[in-house]
Amino acid sequence: MTFRTLDGLDVAGKCVLVRADLNVPVRDGKITDLTRIERLTPTIRELADKGAKVIVCSHFDRPKGKRVPDMSLAPVAAALGQVLGRPVRFAEDCVGVVAEQAVERLSLGEVLVLENTRFHAEEEKNDPAFAAQLAKLADIFVNDAFSAAHRAHASTEGVAHVLPAYAGRLMQAELEALDTALGKPVRPVAAIVGGAKVSTKLELLGNLIGKVDLLVIGGAMANTFLAAQGLAVGKSLQEADMHDTAREILARAKTEKCEIMLPHDVVIAEEFKPNPPTKTVLVDAVPANAMILDVGPASVAALIHRLAAIRTLVWNGPLGAFETPPFDAATVALAHAVAQATSERGLRSVAGGGDTVSALRQAGVLDKLSYVSSAGGAFLEWLEGKTLPGVAALG
Repeated sequence: MTFRTLDGLDVAGKCVLVRADLNVPVRDGKITDLTRIERLTPTIRELADKGAKVIVCSHFDRPKGKRVPDMSLAPVAAALGQVLGRPVRFAEDCVGVVAEQAVERLSLGEVLVLENTRFHAEEEKNDPAFAAQLAKLADIFVNDAFSAAHRAHASTEGVAHVLPAYAGRLMQAELEALDTALGKPVRPVAAIVGGAKVSTKLELLGNLIGKVDLLVIGGAMANTFLAAQGLAVGKSLQEADMHDTAREILARAKTEKCEIMLPHDVVIAEEFKPNPPTKTVLVDAVPANAMILDVGPASVAALIHRLAAIRTLVWNGPLGAFETPPFDAATVALAHAVAQATSERGLRSVAGGGDTVSALRQAGVLDKLSYVSSAGGAFLEWLEGKTLPGVAALG
């Protein structure tokens, strides 16, 4: 994996177009999580401090090629200014005369945020003419939006073929973290994969089997694997039409010498609601009227014990229905153990995916793993072994 970074790049007196991911969560008109903005600031600050005109572009939500006032980036630009601690200008379009004049008015070392690129239908079509319009604003392109790198859009991939293209510091950190996790990992390597459905993570499981030594399957996905082996799982969420596929995955793992670890005890309840009556049972003793909602304590203890020998860990997906207590217990216990192993013995721990990030935040260890990716789909596609257009364009 080769890509150009900002190291040694002379940007003084130049216009630099930075593709960011400012698609932050908003509720009732207020930004509820500044993580993506905070992670973007090192690149913007470095470029501005080196004397560049910094022009930031991003998508926001899904306006479907139309100007939707509620999807304007103006409030996000204001939030970026607050996080940066310096003024941030805003242009009411991302291309054309309005954008060009805004860039002309910009002084060296200043920052400008362009309006939502998805207000133009040409953005998602990766239209060459639209990419050329974006490129016209700058001398250099810096992609710092790994979370959007799986989309071949004009602002993520097209413009990289028009301007000299480099990875920003966040993009660089993401790529280097993923390379140490699966590209050139220190072995033994383990992967933890959770989530609801096997069908949505088939490609992920298929890729990981050939790369890791231990594959831990949790979440409702584990129910499908248990049922595929003839175990009764009661009313648990599972995919009956994926049983053959689950058995094929187990067989292939054996051939690839990848050990698959499934829970041997589980936490069950008759109703899925906060704090219902629960029981912990072995996986072969799930009653017909109950559902599996978390991994049991003995299984968690066994998994934590196995972590002692693991040098590299990749984590995508919680072990149980963590949003609803007490079914967060297994995920929280594992999160603390991973954080401790990272701190005390240098476990290389890389995690990502929306639910995983939420679970780690809930456990209070978001900043205690080696790297936690804020990217969702891009992180998953990378783990699946796919080429990401926005990354490939930087090579």
